[in-house]
Amino acid sequence: MQLSRIAVAGASGLIGSALTRSLTADGHEVVRLVRREPRKETEVRWDPEAGRVDTAGLAGCDAVVNLAGAGVGSRRWTDAYKKRIHDSRVNGTTALAKAVASLDKPPRVFVNGSAMGYYGETGDRIVDENSPAGQGFLPELCVEWEGAAAPAQQAGVRTAFTRTGLVVGRGGGAWGKLFPLFRAGLGGRMGDGRQYWSFIALHDEVAAIRHLLATDGLSGPFNLTAPEPLTNREITEAMGRVLHRPTLFTVPAPVLRAVLGEMAGDVLGSARVRPTRLLESGFTFAFPDIEGAIRAA
Repeated sequence: MQLSRIAVAGASGLIGSALTRSLTADGHEVVRLVRREPRKETEVRWDPEAGRVDTAGLAGCDAVVNLAGAGVGSRRWTDAYKKRIHDSRVNGTTALAKAVASLDKPPRVFVNGSAMGYYGETGDRIVDENSPAGQGFLPELCVEWEGAAAPAQQAGVRTAFTRTGLVVGRGGGAWGKLFPLFRAGLGGRMGDGRQYWSFIALHDEVAAIRHLLATDGLSGPFNLTAPEPLTNREITEAMGRVLHRPTLFTVPAPVLRAVLGEMAGDVLGSARVRPTRLLESGFTFAFPDIEGAIRAA
């Protein structure tokens, strides 16, 4: 990728912070979208829930990456928090897509976040980008979330969606919670452990986003998951091997449901997702196996 100016929404999150570090290290200028008053020339004010963006700050950007959104696993899914999850993604994407479309010289590419939650519960069935959306809160959210990027697409901006799996990283997400438990010897399978978890190393997540930014012609949905999803039991055993800790504990499904409420369905559900289009585009994973991904984190 030639040196360029790239706007990133959600730059303070697990993926966004890693992406901005990677881009900056390679000499790209990163413009961060912030909710407070900007303190630097490389910051742009926006309010995703209210659908407002300082469009002038995006002028001259070659690419826009939207990774913003309230954390799905941050707290129990009350009706109020589900609305916040929805609005932070759908309203924010709509605002950015409209801002991008309104520019006299739009960016070359718009990469918008999405999630493997698009497919819902898949059981043992393998799904890829050609598979239909599932049913429930997360699938319906993902469909609306991706649809909100329509203004950018209609303006002729190449638009790609990152249907991200469970990111193996220390700084947040599912593994940000799992690592301390396993290091303390309290890790174990969840439910019966037969549900598939489609994971991706944080390094590969960032590399895949950069691949989508840099490769002309790539548009539409891309599953950002390792080539071979594993069961929760297999991942639990791998965590024990790498961290040299026992994995004797089991969290029964009824306990998870009592503690997490509706969100427990996402933990106990099975998502056997493969990155068919990403692999076909020529992307190579640095950490395709779970032990490598855990060690990298």
